Amino acid sequence: MKESLSRIVTLTKRNIKEILRDPLSLIFTLGMPLFMEILFYLIFHNMTSQFEMKYLAPGIVVFAESFLSLFVGLLIAIDRSTSFLTRLYVSKAKSYEFIFSYALSIIPIVFIQSILFFIVGGIFDTSLFSINMILAILLSLVTSLFYIAIGILLGTLCNEKSIGGVSSIVIAGQSVLSGMWFPLEGLSEGMITIMNVLPFRNATKIIQNTIVGINDTFNDLVLPLIIVLAYTVAAFIIAIVLFRKKMKSI
Repeated sequence: MKESLSRIVTLTKRNIKEILRDPLSLIFTLGMPLFMEILFYLIFHNMTSQFEMKYLAPGIVVFAESFLSLFVGLLIAIDRSTSFLTRLYVSKAKSYEFIFSYALSIIPIVFIQSILFFIVGGIFDTSLFSINMILAILLSLVTSLFYIAIGILLGTLCNEKSIGGVSSIVIAGQSVLSGMWFPLEGLSEGMITIMNVLPFRNATKIIQNTIVGINDTFNDLVLPLIIVLAYTVAAFIIAIVLFRKKMKSI
């Protein structure tokens, strides 16, 4: 166990260094959602409550997390296209050690994203500055694991040329199926049911309800959290199994 933890730490440090070597991707990951948060608030917040900052900021936090599927997927795809992973495949490192090291290297980005988007949101709406913001930031680390797991899975399956197109499906899913950009009143019951069983809307509900206030602990927090965690665990398990198969095929 000690050796395994040591390998995970070593791989995590290496992955962080690789991430820092591409500052443009970091700027895009942080800058684009921040630009959308400010722009959409200024244009739409007087038209509909959907774009009040207490709803918009949490939605942007989760929306930005969906970009991590592209970010981590591309990192793995590039590693697969080089001799780096090939050399490590013949070492004593296990597939889950690779997976966890990639996940851990992305967590600092999630933390910075959440703090940044909430602070900027709080500048426009000071009611965001409360204990609920701290809780929402911590919960965002949990919801981000789903998108990180999907990114690892896609990076294992796709090459660096195709990862962008495939991961855009996840980003589109978060955008369309989370309900963050439009009210749900006009949708059919069947569509709402589909949204409620998928992780995208549930991840958004967790962060939004934490900021706005939780009236029903089970329906507003516990149930969405269970659904997101179920998808996260499944994605990690599949990623580890497929990663192991890739290792054995080398």
